[in-house]
Amino acid sequence: MEIFLLVAGAVLVAAACRRRGWPAPLVIVAIALVVSFVPHVPRYEIDSEIILEFVLPPLLYSAALSSSYRDFRASLNSITRLGVGLVLVSAVAVALVFWASEIAVPFAAALVLGAVVAPPDAVAAAAVGRRLGLPRRVMTLLSGESLINDATSLTLYKVALTGVATGTWLLGDAVRTFSLAVVLGVGVGLVLGWVVHQIRLHLDDPVVASAIGLLTPFAAYWFAEAVTGSGVLAVVTAGLYLGHTSPRAGYATRLYEEPIWSTLDILLESFTFALIGVQLPWVIRDVIASDQGLGHGIAVSLLVLLTAILVRPAYIFVTSRFDHLRLRGSHRPAHDSLTARESAVVSWAGMRGVVTLAAAAAIPVTLGGAPFPERATIQLAAYTVALGTLLAQGLTLPWVIRRLRVGSDDEAARDAAQEAATRVATAEAVQQALESRRDAWAALVGPEQADETIGRLSAAWRARAAAAAVMLDPEHADELLPDDLDVSESARGLGPLAAPPSEDGRLPGAEESRRAQKLRRQIVAVQRDVLMQRRDSGELDETVMRRMMRELDLEDESLSSSWLERVQG
Repeated sequence: MEIFLLVAGAVLVAAACRRRGWPAPLVIVAIALVVSFVPHVPRYEIDSEIILEFVLPPLLYSAALSSSYRDFRASLNSITRLGVGLVLVSAVAVALVFWASEIAVPFAAALVLGAVVAPPDAVAAAAVGRRLGLPRRVMTLLSGESLINDATSLTLYKVALTGVATGTWLLGDAVRTFSLAVVLGVGVGLVLGWVVHQIRLHLDDPVVASAIGLLTPFAAYWFAEAVTGSGVLAVVTAGLYLGHTSPRAGYATRLYEEPIWSTLDILLESFTFALIGVQLPWVIRDVIASDQGLGHGIAVSLLVLLTAILVRPAYIFVTSRFDHLRLRGSHRPAHDSLTARESAVVSWAGMRGVVTLAAAAAIPVTLGGAPFPERATIQLAAYTVALGTLLAQGLTLPWVIRRLRVGSDDEAARDAAQEAATRVATAEAVQQALESRRDAWAALVGPEQADETIGRLSAAWRARAAAAAVMLDPEHADELLPDDLDVSESARGLGPLAAPPSEDGRLPGAEESRRAQKLRRQIVAVQRDVLMQRRDSGELDETVMRRMMRELDLEDESLSSSWLERVQG
């Protein structure tokens, strides 16, 4: 009952914040902190395994599903530089600072703190970036970094926990454990992603397909952990694979899953921030009761916060020259590296979020039969970094972006040009598909009527593409369109022209509509194939492809839910 009230209250606060444009994480934590001082409010102690196994996997999987594999691959060197290198450097720097701050802890315990606070959360930064129009390469880097750095930090987190439990810390063993976890995690994610994709290709029930999708992140995490792999990396890999291949599955599954994952995201994120708010007073009390005292604990926490903030820009600017190196598998052109202003924005977009808070809450009370060393102080430092970066960086990031004048003015025009070219290409593909039916229709009603019907249908589709191209990219429309296209033809639409002819040239209304719907579905399928081909060839950006794909999915859904099909189907 207490957990339900916590989640329900957090969601209500998040809803109010979304409505007014307030930073939901900070507001949720603040209100939960106030509530924690109300008499008779219990101390929420949740098993660390529940947070790691049931909260983080769906959050990471959802983020991976919505990421672009092509953009991820294009920015692989930059993402790796930040998602792996920066995490390791940040974790070690924080661990050294904490270890040297007169707190009697083994280095492995200090490294647990470093791993917890190392990964920034791109959710808040991405929301601000979308609103202010950050360039897509910056958005890709932030989202890709957040996926990889979560896997890196949590794998390092488990390696450090093992060091605390065993009381020994050997660098060679840690490197081998880390490398094996990465290889096995990626392998499990790819295998499971491929299996789920094959199931979806042969499954016509979107409800069942969505249920399988909900189980996928948990299966990936548990299978990878069972073979000593990185469960987080398995989840991210499976999400990227299924997100990339989802256009080949049924349209209904995509329409079903999108609101499900959005709902689950807000539930889990709200719960995590609320949990931190109600736990924070108890953590402070534990620090007061410890040998360190509250004053020293706060001083060390602020020192850790300063270290976490300063390491990021120093690392990004020092290693920026490595963006010009091409890692194997990376296809980003050399001229597409970040500018100095964009690097400054990325440097300041280091807000910690759900992963840091969840991992801090998941630090076990006892490990290896002994109390975890200075658990309360480590948690206080982690919470200070998360809340401090949300306050210091999250609230000022919009000002930084505006001040540096970092924008993506040319991307809207480039997207419009890509969409215009793609709509023309889909019209040509539809015309070819109609031409392929010429012989069958000619045998049914004769060559003349078949030619006339195909001509009218082709003219309508080509004219619609011409109108779209003129609206989207008027400067280059003449280069895209053949000379015989008349934009005014778009007014004719499709309507009854989408029905193939019958033997006498006329069809009963119901049968005509049935055949029209079948033909429209085939046309939608042809358009969908064109979108995927152009995306895979690099002619169409993933963001534009998904927007156009959603239009086709909604059209397919409107055909499937029509009154005539429900009655006759």
